[in-house]
Amino acid sequence: MGMTMTQKILAAHAGLDSVSAGQLILADIDLVLGNDVTTPVAVSEYKKLGLDKVFDKNKVAMVMDHFTPNKDIKAATQCKMCREFAGDMDIVNYFDVGDMGVEHAILPEKGLVVSGDVVIGADSHTCTYGALGAFSTGVGSTDMACGMATGKAWFKVPSAIKFELKGELQPNVYGKDVILHIIGMIGVDGALYKSMEFCGEGVHTLSVSERLCMANMAIEAGGKNGIFEVDDKTIEFIKEAGGKEPTIYKADDDAVYDETYVIDLSEIRPTVAFPHLPENTRTFDQIGEVKIDQVVIGSCTNGRLEDLVVAANILKGKKVKKGVRTIVIPATNKIYLDAMEMGLLKIFIEAGAIVSTPTCGPCLGGHMGILAEGERAVATTNRNFVGRMGHPKSEVYLASPAVAAASAITGKISSPEEVM
Repeated sequence: MGMTMTQKILAAHAGLDSVSAGQLILADIDLVLGNDVTTPVAVSEYKKLGLDKVFDKNKVAMVMDHFTPNKDIKAATQCKMCREFAGDMDIVNYFDVGDMGVEHAILPEKGLVVSGDVVIGADSHTCTYGALGAFSTGVGSTDMACGMATGKAWFKVPSAIKFELKGELQPNVYGKDVILHIIGMIGVDGALYKSMEFCGEGVHTLSVSERLCMANMAIEAGGKNGIFEVDDKTIEFIKEAGGKEPTIYKADDDAVYDETYVIDLSEIRPTVAFPHLPENTRTFDQIGEVKIDQVVIGSCTNGRLEDLVVAANILKGKKVKKGVRTIVIPATNKIYLDAMEMGLLKIFIEAGAIVSTPTCGPCLGGHMGILAEGERAVATTNRNFVGRMGHPKSEVYLASPAVAAASAITGKISSPEEVM
């Protein structure tokens, strides 16, 4: 019986010739990730083990991104704990104010994840790195602690759903629209503990940034991981990031999938997820007039340079609607600098938006854009659960950077065509 991409990676890291869905394995890990929210719990558990070093100081990454720059005393205390632990353990890949970014943007940018890797992270959106052909998945803080100690993790091998992409996206349609379409189609539990495997000619028309966005949101369909076929774009991205030599795995022709979906990219339209689930999707023929109070463009889903360029092209020479708070958050310092040198920040500020230092901030209702009761936001983030960005009676609408920028101009949920 053939294996999927994910199963081949897991078999190799478990030292096995083959694995099958449902099998329990102990696999080697190439990278263990934590952030300023999840790492303190892991550190507390780690200290109970009485160890004085991690399994490999180069294979543990800690990114202070959720509440940094520190928003309050508790956040400062958590970051201090992480900072001291990283220093004590001589952890190489520790990222804080001044050399930081949103974790799932900075790790690929730094070349810390490549095709064929196994990555665990104490953050549910660790599945992002499947865009590069890696197996990556979110775990709890205790698993993070054990991973730091042993360099290994237990997995139940997931079964898989195959998404065969064909065709090419129409103008003003992006990877975010594709993944929202898919989640709307299969539901938030449609891929529960399964590998979402993307293949087909359509993959090669998507940028790596779009793939990162799509893999990021595999968890929003319940997926264990999302993973893309590796192609020349993947290899070039890894090379430019200075990553190690990748190992490329391709699914066997007789690999077993629970389901197969054929997605024609040319048929995808700008899509918005209404409150309070990512599966509650609508296209613009189904959207009436929805007035908004805030727009957030950023996050580990859509805070990359390509996303900022899309938003800037729509906002250039225009003004955001009076009363609409528009917050732009480059996902890393490098993206911030590149955007500045390209003149994008000037466009945002002249349009009436603000630009923040890299942070997860408003995405999780942390800081830098909390919603009050009754307020509505269009966000390029990945979740719109009740109270996700603030008051439990606020509303979050998920969309692409193009839709977010257009909505900022009109003050209501709008398609890019309405303002271009």
